Amino acid sequence: MDEFAPQPRRKFSPWLILLAVVAAVLAIGCSWLYGLWNEQKEANAELTELAELDKQEMEDQYRQFDMQYGELQRQIRNDSLLQLVDRERERTQQLLRELEQTKATDAREIARLKKEITSLRAVLQSYIVQVDSLNRANASLRAENTEIKQQITEVTQQAAQVSAERNVLRDKVDRAAQLDATGFWVTAQNKRGKKIDKAKDAKRFSFGFTIVKNVTAQGGQRIIYARILKPDNSVYKPQGTFTYEGTQVEYSEKKYIEYDGEEQSVTMYSDVDEFLDGGNYRLFIFADNQMIGQATFSLK
Repeated sequence: MDEFAPQPRRKFSPWLILLAVVAAVLAIGCSWLYGLWNEQKEANAELTELAELDKQEMEDQYRQFDMQYGELQRQIRNDSLLQLVDRERERTQQLLRELEQTKATDAREIARLKKEITSLRAVLQSYIVQVDSLNRANASLRAENTEIKQQITEVTQQAAQVSAERNVLRDKVDRAAQLDATGFWVTAQNKRGKKIDKAKDAKRFSFGFTIVKNVTAQGGQRIIYARILKPDNSVYKPQGTFTYEGTQVEYSEKKYIEYDGEEQSVTMYSDVDEFLDGGNYRLFIFADNQMIGQATFSLK
């Protein structure tokens, strides 16, 4: 036999090929699911941290009330008033114990205990007024309570720090939940719907973009505002106003959409009913009181 003769070509089993394809699809699917799970996990972690800070702020308020009641008890010489204050301090301490035993993620219980704060503050203020009226002339008592007041100040400062941290985290969560858009395009069309580049022939603008996926954004109805500036920086075809950074801003078109957190394409139209000059036009898109993207286009 000739050793240089061509060898027969090896044939691969169809089942082996099918198995390889299925394995590749499963690997890609698992990788995608893991990325989505990890993204959701990070978003949930930030929300849990925000809830913990909120609970800590509430605990600090309860402790502040408790110390203020302690200061009142040292000032009161009226037995009947002292009994009322004792009872309210015990109630405050009981609510604090309930709060400490409540998980930060228990929204219903946290809401109930947060409502109690308003009632406690009003009752405490009424007793402070009564006690202050009774002891207004007693300078020695004010000297005795300097240490307690210092403790209250420290607790108040701690509460303010926790509140500041919570606000920073809330801003971070809010920013993560904002919509973002990409892939902007703008087309000018004549009366027959054909694309044109001359301002005098423009009868309609078509423009669109893609809202990117955001698992932390709240689903539901959104209003998309489009603001088009002409070459002279005046607003093209103003239809009304919306609020942006505390200011009323004119828009050219708006559209209602239903957003579910997934990637979504949006297309908008605007019929031209005014004379247009040639030059550079700018398109700005807004949603949820934020500018989510912009584009520039030119007409001759």
